[in-house]
This record gives sequence, C-alpha cells and structure tokens, in this order.
Amino acid sequence: MPRVPGWLGRLGESLSRMGERLDERRAEAEREDQLHPPYEGPVERPADRAHPDAVAPARPKTRPATPARPEEDPDTASPLPDTAAVAATEPGPSVPAPPSYAPAVAARPDPVAAIPWGMRVAAEASWRLLVFAGTVWVLMKVISSVQLVVLAFVAALLVTALLQPTVAMLRRKGLPRGLATAVTAVSGFVVMGLVGWFVVWQVMDNIDNLSDQVKNGIEELKLALLNSPFHVTEQQINAIAKNLSDSVGANAEQITQVGLQGVTVVVETMTGILLAMFSTLFLLYDGKKVWEWTLKLVPAQARPGVAGAGPRAWRTLTAYVRGTVLVALIDAVFIGLGLYFLDVPMAVPLAVFIFLFAFIPLVGAVISGALAVVVALVTNGLFTSLMVLVVVLAVQQIEGHVLQPFILGRAVRVHPLAVVLAVAAGGLTAGIGGAVVAVPLVAVSNTVVGYLRAYTTEQALRSAPEPRGATAFEVAPTPAPGSAAGPRSGT
Repeated sequence: MPRVPGWLGRLGESLSRMGERLDERRAEAEREDQLHPPYEGPVERPADRAHPDAVAPARPKTRPATPARPEEDPDTASPLPDTAAVAATEPGPSVPAPPSYAPAVAARPDPVAAIPWGMRVAAEASWRLLVFAGTVWVLMKVISSVQLVVLAFVAALLVTALLQPTVAMLRRKGLPRGLATAVTAVSGFVVMGLVGWFVVWQVMDNIDNLSDQVKNGIEELKLALLNSPFHVTEQQINAIAKNLSDSVGANAEQITQVGLQGVTVVVETMTGILLAMFSTLFLLYDGKKVWEWTLKLVPAQARPGVAGAGPRAWRTLTAYVRGTVLVALIDAVFIGLGLYFLDVPMAVPLAVFIFLFAFIPLVGAVISGALAVVVALVTNGLFTSLMVLVVVLAVQQIEGHVLQPFILGRAVRVHPLAVVLAVAAGGLTAGIGGAVVAVPLVAVSNTVVGYLRAYTTEQALRSAPEPRGATAFEVAPTPAPGSAAGPRSGT
C-alpha cells in the first residue's frame, strides 16, 4: 500500500475534527431549543403601543402536546437527540415582538392608491386625447393628399341627398330603378349646366356695359373724394393710381404664374366635376349596396349601432340640403327682384351668385350681399347702393329668423358658434369647398354622436340583470287607477 503524504493526512484529521465540532454545536443548539422554546404570543402592533395603559394579551400557559414516540432500545438508541422529534416539538416560524421604544412604521401604500383620483382621470383622459388627436392629424394628412377626390365625393353626397327623393318618387310611380336614376341624374345635371351657362352668358353680355359704368363710377368716386372734407388732392389720387400701376408691372411675372396656375385649377375643377357626376350616378343607383358594403368594414361589435346611426345621418343630410336649397332660392329671388327694380346691372347673375354663396352659412350671405352693394355703388351711385344694402339686410333677417327655423326645423340643430368655427376651419383646410361641406358635416356628426350615446345607454340597461323580489315589485309599472291589473294577495 503506498504511503499517504503527511500534509494530506493532516488535512483529513483537521476536517474530521471540524465535523465533530459542528455536530457537537448542532446538538447543543437543539437541546437549548428544547429547554427554552421561542415566544409564541401575539405580535404587538403599533396601535397597541400607542396606549401604554392597555392590558396586554395573556400568554398561553399550555404548550402543544408532543406526540408519543415508541420505546427505543437503549443499546440501539442514538446518543444525539432525534431530529424529527425535535422538529415536532419546535413551534413554527414566528416574528419576535418589537420593543416598546421602537417607532411605528407605516406600511407603504399601493402606488395606484397613492395617486389622487383626479390626477389618474386626467392622465387617462390625456393619453386618450393624444391618441385621438394623432389619429385625426393622420386622417387630415391623408385627406389633404387626395383633397380633390374627397371634395368630389362629398359634393356627390350632397347632390345625391338632393336628388334621391326624386328617384324614390319615380320608383313609386312604377319606373325601374335604372330608368328612374337615369332620368333624375340627367335632369339634375342639365339644370345645373343651364344655370352655369346662363350666368356666364349674362356676364359676357354685360361686360362692356359694366366696364363703362365702372369707369364712370371711379370718376364719380374721385370727384367725391376731391370735394370731401378729408382734403384729398388730385396729386395724391394720381400717385395712388401710379403706385397701383407700378405694382402690377413689377408683379407681372407672378401674375403670369397665377394665370398658369389658373389653367391647372380649371383642369382640376373639370376633373372634380366629372368625378362628382359619376359618384352621384352610382350613389343614386346602388346607394344601399354601397352602405351595406361600408357596414362590413365596421367591427361586428359596433356594427348594430353604426347601422342605426347611418339612416338617421342620411335623413339629417337630406333635410339640410333640401332646406338650404329652398332658403337660397328664396334669397336669390327676392334680392334679385330688388336689384332689378333698382336698375342695377347684371341683376340676374348677381342673384345666381347669391344663390350659390348661400350654401356657405353666415359667411356666404355677407360676401354675396357685399358684392351686390359694391356693384350698385360703382354703377349707380351711393343712394342706390344704400337701397341695395337695405334690401339685402331685410331679406337676410327674414331668412335667419323665419325661413331657416321654419324650413329646417329641428332636423339640423347646430349652434351659430359651431357654424362659424366649422366654416372657418373648413375654409382654412380646403378653401371654398371645405367651407361648403363643413356645416353639413357638423350637423351629421351631431346626429350620429347623439344616436350612439342613446344606443349605448339603452344597451347597458338591457344587459343589466333583471330586478327580483322586492326590488322587482318596486320597479314594476304601477297600474292605472280603476284597472283590474295589479298584484294579488295570496292566501
């Protein structure tokens, strides 16, 4: 057998002695635990330490019974205490009572409960508003990139709302859907084309006479300024005219660019008109199928509410378009008659302009009325312009206080402030087209939001559990006096 090195033997002896000492200390600790068990009384709380005169709870006087162990043979018994027996007699882990001088430490609250309720509501509303604002911003960017298509489709919706009742009437009289749609669309487009041609014809026919009258009006205005108490001299008037002429000559290049842009605008306008005509034709013919296809894009959970809001929004749009057309027609006829009897040139074209600008609420009436007053001032003098102003104001007051409440009624309920803000936002976003479609868009949105709010409330009431017992008896409808219905008393 090979000889073990001395250092290895000494290492083994040291490890053996260390193991024996660990066993002795473990046995001594177990014996001390058996003789002196830890305190098992209730843990003193900070609230108990707040009252030193309070009576402390009594400690238990009995220890838990130790299960009996079977008799062991003295020869085979181990000199160390039984670990299982010691573990059985040991109490469970317990927390020692804190000393009386220890300060009370409050538990940390839940972070959610530590934030005030108002701040939590404001935070949740803020991030939802940020998401909504981002969505609207992206949507506006997309709409601005395809502005011509959007405006053409919205114009088609407005024309469809105006012509759809005629299609329904023709179908009730027995005409097929295709024939009724064709007759209505062709008739509507022909009437609109004739109105546009008449306006252009009247302007071109009276342009020479109007030019001469404008020159005469400018001369009269010049004489009025010279004779006015403002001490305006002829040299100052000539200097203003020369500055205007120089400004036009200096900006000739920009004016040429504007003219070229005008050609582009004309092409885009014609494209939009053709697109609106085709969209109107298909909406009149297959409007129901288009709406059903649109509903398929809505999530199934929200589909019933949207399906109910759609017809109500369409009724609001139809009422708005038909009422606006009737009010604009009345304004154009009466203001046109006033211009005709006052011998203002181009009375009929001005009446047509008044009719078209009436589709821009509030702002359109001001612009068209100012145009008529300016034409009367330049051509017929101050007195005639004042009379035109009186006629325009009288007709517009009758329109705002009598015609609109009577014709539109409660179908379109939009506050005047909302109308002004909508027209301004629409004009800044998409020009005249945006100003025209802003108010019907606000009216339709108001109808849709009101219906969805009522629909959500109704669905919540339906999904609520039905009352039972005494609660059901309390909420049951009360029978009318003298009726036989009512609760019966049992025996």
